[in-house]
Amino acid sequence: MQTELKNLKNEWIKEFPKPLIIAGPCSAESEKQMLETAERIRKSDANVSVFRAGIWKPRTKPNGFEGVGVIGLNWLKKVKEEFGFITTVEVANAHHVQAALEADVDIFWIGARSTANPFTVQEIADALKGSKKTVLVKNPVNPDLALWIGALERLIGAGIENLGAIHRGFSTYQKTDYRNTPNWQIAIDFKNQFPNIPLIVDPSHICGNRTGLFDVAQEALNLGYDGIMLETHCSPDEAWSDASQQITPEKLAEILKNLRVRNSDIIEFEDEVELHRTFISELDMQLIELLSQRMKISEKIGVLKKKNNATIFQPERWKTITEYAAKKADETSMSKDFIEKLFKTIHEQSIEIQNNIMLDKE
Repeated sequence: MQTELKNLKNEWIKEFPKPLIIAGPCSAESEKQMLETAERIRKSDANVSVFRAGIWKPRTKPNGFEGVGVIGLNWLKKVKEEFGFITTVEVANAHHVQAALEADVDIFWIGARSTANPFTVQEIADALKGSKKTVLVKNPVNPDLALWIGALERLIGAGIENLGAIHRGFSTYQKTDYRNTPNWQIAIDFKNQFPNIPLIVDPSHICGNRTGLFDVAQEALNLGYDGIMLETHCSPDEAWSDASQQITPEKLAEILKNLRVRNSDIIEFEDEVELHRTFISELDMQLIELLSQRMKISEKIGVLKKKNNATIFQPERWKTITEYAAKKADETSMSKDFIEKLFKTIHEQSIEIQNNIMLDKE
């Protein structure tokens, strides 16, 4: 099946300017909201080709806003008729697929939660069997490349040949600057394996706020992505879902105007260096977050030591740490001296934190 996936021509993406820009509200809320957003996007000269809107919204908790349902497809159809946009919606079951087909939606996308469930993907694939529609697959919520590829394989198994992938970041238990961490390397591994599958970035869901949208979009273009999906709303602060990550049509135009589109066929020295720096920056951020978590655990240990009148420095523990550091140095072919210095610095910081607790310092 992977061979078939690698052999797809995916001519559909060539019909659009590069990068392909998809924009529109997180959720369809009213006909007025949809038409106003579409009109302002068109007037902003943002070079948007595809208008998106969530009709059915999977929510983490019950009793929240879960989308307006089928009526929203009529509003999307009006957007298409009045402003000439190609349209796209998320589908999560056979009923959604049938309703969207009847409303003549052009592009379908499968959400991250759905991608994580092979039964759901298969149901969607069966409902679309033989269709000429384009289907975009978001990465699963968890960082599982095989699951992402498997979803595309199920679609191609149903005879769907117009495919694309959306990188919307991955959930993590750790607290980071992102709503969903990019994990750029996973997306690049996907791109390396399937260079013929168009890859679109979704900065809105990666960031979860408006402040980082430009940077994420630019990083994606630096890495040779084919498109960008940005949630855009006529009144973002009043949005019924994910208000903090949506932007106005005018802000969308500003972001797109300042983006630098890279030529993926010619990677100059500076661009290649910038690509590697992107990976390093992400890893650096993860290191800082992990160290922060480690120090919080050290604080808890310090409290326990104070409560039990135990000494801060534990020779056996330090011996274990140095032995582990030496072992990891050998396994990774890194400098033993460097690893020992690194662990010593971390250990010293832990001791300082615990000492402050002993002395009742904040």
